[in-house]
Amino acid sequence: MNNIKKINCLVVDDEPLARDNIIEYINELPDLQLVDSCSNAIQAIEVLKSQSIDLIFLDINMPKLSGIEMLKTLSNPPLVIFTTAYPEYAVEGFELEAVDYLLKPIRFERFVKAVNKVIAQLSNGNNLIGNDYILLKSDKKTFKVEYQHIYYFQAYGDYVKVVTNEGNITIHRTMKSIEDEIPSDQFIRVHKSYIASLKHIKSIEGNMIHVNEETIPIGASYKEKLLASL
Repeated sequence: MNNIKKINCLVVDDEPLARDNIIEYINELPDLQLVDSCSNAIQAIEVLKSQSIDLIFLDINMPKLSGIEMLKTLSNPPLVIFTTAYPEYAVEGFELEAVDYLLKPIRFERFVKAVNKVIAQLSNGNNLIGNDYILLKSDKKTFKVEYQHIYYFQAYGDYVKVVTNEGNITIHRTMKSIEDEIPSDQFIRVHKSYIASLKHIKSIEGNMIHVNEETIPIGASYKEKLLASL
């Protein structure tokens, strides 16, 4: 892949177990690199003065200076994912343009989804890393799948089947969350239950399209946009 560098992370949380949990998650993902961890906002501000940080996992409810108060003091803050046990801070957190807001206890699947948002934002904003893959959580494993290897996504109730050149991966996600994350110049919604790779569409026959060696339906409301894209 066209990876330029890893995403440098800082973890800020006054609870040791919460810090350890996030650090463990960071170590599971190949594109994240832990630079430091802090137990309070004052320490974190000092780290930001001396280290290059791309992403902060920032607790909100901390003594002396909360995560929200800390973020307001920064003139040029890195990307931020707030972590907290208190949902009432969500609105203010998003008003500060946080990438995401994770409620404790944080599930790994939800953590991966937040990191995918960071990857997309960094790729679109300053080309920190190439936007050529997606992280998919399935059966307690995280798969790094390059977009060029994906044929299509298919909805199955609360799950999505990702059909690739190396087999299928079933993930607990919604089609909307997938559609919001993947690049629109590489994939297109062709049906309420299907998102297809433009690269792998071989032909259109009536209300069906041939993707690689498989055939999937075209929804009536999606056909015009599909034809325009091709």
